[in-house]
Amino acid sequence: MIPFLFRAFHIFRAFVVKKRRKAGSENQKYQFQIKNVLNMQIATTHKNTDFDALASTVAATVLYPGTIPVLPRTLNPNIKAFLSIHKDIFNIYTSDEIDMNEVERLIVVDVNRWDRLDGMDALKQKKGVEVILWDHHLLKGDIQANRICHEEMGANITLMVRQLRKQKTPLTPMQATLFLIGLYEDTGNLRFPSTKSEDAYAAAFLLERNADLSILNSFLRQPYGEKQKDVLFEMLKNATKVAINGYVVGFNRVDIDGHVGNLSVVVQMYKEINNLDAAFGIFTNKDQSRCMVIGRSSVESLNIATIMRSLGGGGHPGAGSAMLKSANPDAVEKMITELIEGNQQASVQISDLMSFPVMSVTSGTKMKEVAMMLREKGCTGLPVVDEGKLVGMISRRDFRKVRKESALNAPVKAFMSTDVMTIAPGKSPMQAARLMVKYDIGRLPVVENGNIIGIITRSDAMTYFYDLLPG
Repeated sequence: MIPFLFRAFHIFRAFVVKKRRKAGSENQKYQFQIKNVLNMQIATTHKNTDFDALASTVAATVLYPGTIPVLPRTLNPNIKAFLSIHKDIFNIYTSDEIDMNEVERLIVVDVNRWDRLDGMDALKQKKGVEVILWDHHLLKGDIQANRICHEEMGANITLMVRQLRKQKTPLTPMQATLFLIGLYEDTGNLRFPSTKSEDAYAAAFLLERNADLSILNSFLRQPYGEKQKDVLFEMLKNATKVAINGYVVGFNRVDIDGHVGNLSVVVQMYKEINNLDAAFGIFTNKDQSRCMVIGRSSVESLNIATIMRSLGGGGHPGAGSAMLKSANPDAVEKMITELIEGNQQASVQISDLMSFPVMSVTSGTKMKEVAMMLREKGCTGLPVVDEGKLVGMISRRDFRKVRKESALNAPVKAFMSTDVMTIAPGKSPMQAARLMVKYDIGRLPVVENGNIIGIITRSDAMTYFYDLLPG
């Protein structure tokens, strides 16, 4: 009975849409709402919907038969182009076409915050609504769901494809194509650092299900026209680089006259041309009433999503954006700078990786005693500390200076290195690695307020970057 009702409503909706188009402006105020559907369930996603969000919404209708796909009113331009051709295939609705009083189940995909949904406030307050959440973003939001699939992945659709494979659910070539477009867009054709091996497996599975790469290439080829060229030229004219917490970052503020699409492409090109770790485009319109911030990063430890979330937006570790109202561009740049200087709330800091307490020796310790300590502990060097202050570093390499056996009775201060490079506990692993490479050193004492509180070694940094931690 239920499948019949949904087929009937889809047929009726098509009839109403056709009548509305014929009626013209006189009937534009008329709104058709789906009502009286037993146990109505809808699937929705975030504003400024991208392909991963659209694909995940459609996937929800496959995983949960009878689900109505509901999209926000604000869609990315390439989504609008795609739906202008394929809208009838996927039977897409908007929130004002749904009677929220009848909704019993809400499936949220590719987002975990209520404020990023469109027209769902009534369901946030409504009691008894079952909420199912599918999200691949690392940061948790405020949507309290009854059932959750929350796992870091390159694309959200990968999580849903996993379940479709498990259930052996058949897919049409058009569904497989849409899912692959979403997967490729969010992983940069499997090139973004956030891409996981399972994303590649999911892509192979969808290709086996006859996903059409020619359609994919048509819609993922983002337009780059005269307006975008003008903006990029303006950004390159005023290009600046700043060093923040070990990262090379570029900020650029541009006044935009009218609508310019695909600014994210411009920011990405700006970052690549200037060889930046991260780039931020701050775009304002003439009356300064709106400010769009777009960020791109090629460094995993500099999380764009965390920064944009602090500005009220969102995104992924390598890409994100935020829309601000009446924001001062100077204040926006300062805020982003402070977030990077603080290494962001969710990023790993040196204090998370360092070893402590620190084994050290005094400058008066005999070299033969140091040799025994290095051999017993299996380490390659030790900080030299007098009265709580770091005065030098002694390493196995320094023993090359020992020419005679009698010199082993000499104190450490005769052979230690006094020009010691240190690092603060709030700095990033990337900065530690850069210092080690630049100065060819195997360890960095971690110093705070003049006192040594830990030590980070080359192996600690490599363990972090290559994820070699046990378990």
